[in-house]
Amino acid sequence: MTGYTPVTNHHESPTEPATANEPNTAPGGGDNSHDIGDDIAADIPTDIGDDIAADIATDIATARQPDMRELVDIPAVEVISRAVVMLMSAAAEQLGLASDDPDAPAHRDLDQARTLITALAGLVNAAAPELGPHAGAFRDGLGALQAAFREYSVHPDEPGHGPGERARR
Repeated sequence: MTGYTPVTNHHESPTEPATANEPNTAPGGGDNSHDIGDDIAADIPTDIGDDIAADIATDIATARQPDMRELVDIPAVEVISRAVVMLMSAAAEQLGLASDDPDAPAHRDLDQARTLITALAGLVNAAAPELGPHAGAFRDGLGALQAAFREYSVHPDEPGHGPGERARR
């Protein structure tokens, strides 16, 4: 791509890196260097003991560190797999499968489950070639969610017409 210069750190411009002495300024020109951790650190009681105060300060400093793994460093298959797992988990929650008693859950929303299962099916089917050997496990999970949806539906869809299903030809 011509004319594209990647910026790897939001504190750096493509041509001039920020130095340690420059203030962190917001786009409107204001100083953006105040961190919520400063407020928390200021609220640490002084009478709790030096060891505990030091542990809290260390926790705050650790929380301020940026994530060590940038999104650009994560392989596409892993991003897709995470999305599939998220959709599966959300669909299972909406079906009430995570409840202690799935036959009488505190929450079941079949409309939301239908939407999630349909999106899951689209993603699994579209990404199957890239998922390699994991595609089968994802298809099995999808099939289990589709079967649970049909079981919990008062008026089950005809085979091939449920969420994420393709009509058989």
